Amino acid sequence: MPVSLLTTLLLAAQTATPAAPTDVQPIPYADAKRHADADEASVTGQTHADMLARQSALLDAGIAACARDDLRDDFTPFTIVLMLSKAGTVQQTWRQGTSPLGICIQRYVRDKTVFTPPREGFFMSLEVTFTK
Repeated sequence: MPVSLLTTLLLAAQTATPAAPTDVQPIPYADAKRHADADEASVTGQTHADMLARQSALLDAGIAACARDDLRDDFTPFTIVLMLSKAGTVQQTWRQGTSPLGICIQRYVRDKTVFTPPREGFFMSLEVTFTK
């Protein structure tokens, strides 16, 4: 291979376009939860009331969809963090806890529409604990 062709190929490889934004490394659960706490705290007034009502409705629907006898015996708390698109569709989820019900609800909420957030990449969480 002539040197000029080899040089051209090497230069082309060095100036290749950077990785697409979809190649971004995922963030850990703890960071996602911090974002959710901050984002939820930033919403006020009627928008906050709407957000809470929509979270509750989503969780109720998830519990109904996951209401199988084999999931009802584990009362381990869990938290699911959701990242929403500008349209309110769940784009990504994180879960803390190994509860079978939590795993089922995490699967249920994927691609659901929750509420219209104030911006793209809005984080929110569903925290579930059980009391006797």
